[in-house]
Amino acid sequence: MIQVGQYNTLRVVKEVEFGIYLDGGEAGEILLPIKYVPDGTKIDDEIEVFIYHDSEDRIIATTEEPYIMVGEFAFLETKMVNRIGAFLDWGITAKDLLVPYAEQRATMREGGVYLVYAYLDDMTGRIVASSKVDKFLDNTPPQYAVNDAVELLVVQETELGYKVIVENKHWGMVYKNEVFTTIEPGDFLTGYVKKVREDEKLDISLQPTGYRQAVGDGAISEKILTELTNAGGYLPYGDKTDADTIVRVFGCSKKNFKKALGALYKARKIELEPQGIRLVK
Repeated sequence: MIQVGQYNTLRVVKEVEFGIYLDGGEAGEILLPIKYVPDGTKIDDEIEVFIYHDSEDRIIATTEEPYIMVGEFAFLETKMVNRIGAFLDWGITAKDLLVPYAEQRATMREGGVYLVYAYLDDMTGRIVASSKVDKFLDNTPPQYAVNDAVELLVVQETELGYKVIVENKHWGMVYKNEVFTTIEPGDFLTGYVKKVREDEKLDISLQPTGYRQAVGDGAISEKILTELTNAGGYLPYGDKTDADTIVRVFGCSKKNFKKALGALYKARKIELEPQGIRLVK
């Protein structure tokens, strides 16, 4: 069953002049327009695509990478406002992301940047967003242990430190006296659970307990290079590796791992292979 608003790996079943059709199971065949079809794609190949509804309410696929997926938070810019609501740039060229007026914490203005949450509308099944983010957070008890690696979105600087969203589920706080690098609202970071307080709020650190090196993209890159060197120049990890393995081996989120891989590849320090990564000699 396909998941709208998420990445899906689907099989190519038909080629046409304007693109290819993918097997969407119960949803039927789903079009991937020709401008998004990777070179060399053929029948029975499997492609990772993002699924959404186009402007005519048809389920459609793209290989563009959205800035936000269903169940996630992000800061997005408003492109247009009309009688329906505000329309945000979310990285999908063919369609903007709607924030209905009823889901706006404050009236959105064209050109403004706002923190929003993406979800599927119960009535239409379409992807929409809300800037009333509090109602989507702290709805379940935090199930974390000290030093658990977690994905963070920096939301706001306060007198105490930085308010962050933890794993798209909970509010957390990173205290200023424990920050040793520059961070800003909108940054995605890897953090570590320092404490689950009695009020179920989370204290977060940017480095695990007992580990003094500040964590960032550079540190993740160095970790990857170190692990490659120790393994003789090759590791069986890459874009397709599951997130739990990435956290266990590299101590970071999959999103930041992929960012570090991209930086290392651009710097010609690694080669990306189908089943892993290799150190460039």
